[in-house]
Amino acid sequence: MFIITLITSALGLRFQSQTFYDFVNSQQSTWVSGHNQRWEQFNEATLKTQMGTFLDEPDFMKLPESTVQFENLEIPESFDARQQWPNCESIKEVRDQSTCGSCWAFGAAEAMSDRLCIATGKQTRISTEDLLTCCGITCGMGCNGGFPSGAWNYFKNKGLVTGDLFGDNSWCRPYTFPPCDHHVDDGKYGPCGDSQPTPACVKSCTAQSGRNYDSDKIRSIDSYSVSSKVEQIQNEIMTFGPVEASFTVYEDFLTYKSGVYQNVAGANLGGHAVKIIGWGVEKNVPYWLVVNSWNEGWGENGLFKILRGSNHVGIEGGIYAGRLV
Repeated sequence: MFIITLITSALGLRFQSQTFYDFVNSQQSTWVSGHNQRWEQFNEATLKTQMGTFLDEPDFMKLPESTVQFENLEIPESFDARQQWPNCESIKEVRDQSTCGSCWAFGAAEAMSDRLCIATGKQTRISTEDLLTCCGITCGMGCNGGFPSGAWNYFKNKGLVTGDLFGDNSWCRPYTFPPCDHHVDDGKYGPCGDSQPTPACVKSCTAQSGRNYDSDKIRSIDSYSVSSKVEQIQNEIMTFGPVEASFTVYEDFLTYKSGVYQNVAGANLGGHAVKIIGWGVEKNVPYWLVVNSWNEGWGENGLFKILRGSNHVGIEGGIYAGRLV
């Protein structure tokens, strides 16, 4: 991987170019690299602001590893939480972090919402906005990045109110920033600009929601990291629901269109957090099924597959979750 990165740099293969896409596709056959308008207008420095997860957490932020023992569970070749729990609409949802490095909060709030539905049978959304703006330094730096472990710890110790996408006032606190395409011509949403500052922490619900901030709070009874062992992650997802995962993003990931992603080339852009909802095998290649937070216009309708079983780009080394009941 390092050698190929050096080669592409030496050849001057800018990743927002057909030459780069062709090079990546020529080096492997498990996934397709291609033109992604969402990212083409940005330079590397701007792109790094979207990678808002800090991968090297300090010792005091580290969560204890789950001690749950899963016995005699048969792990299927493929699993999709959307099919396992079809009544939980949040599992099917693809959110958009927009012009903010808030992936650490999105991966957490999405998995929290799913697990709440699975545990209680109620359609509830946990507010990314409340987590992003009110957790403060115990989580990180808001739109400038944060720690998934801090998010789950905050959910346990302080709790979070309900909330969902931009403009959705049926919950307590919707997301401040609207979805965007990051380009200026033919996208479904409007173009995005540079990364925005973190909104203020507002400890009240929108008037339209008719909710009370204090009484709307929800807390988990536990928060923890999950072993990097594949079977442990699978058992965790099958039993309790989707998990948050963090990994290192390289430039070629932004060009992903379909297939099972494996890093080939490009610079390290930083850490990113996502939600794993299942797994499978494609063309004899095992993968994790993952929901991103770049809206449904990116990848495979907002999702992607990534190599499973070798901690590729760290995808199995930073798994976080919590139990609601």
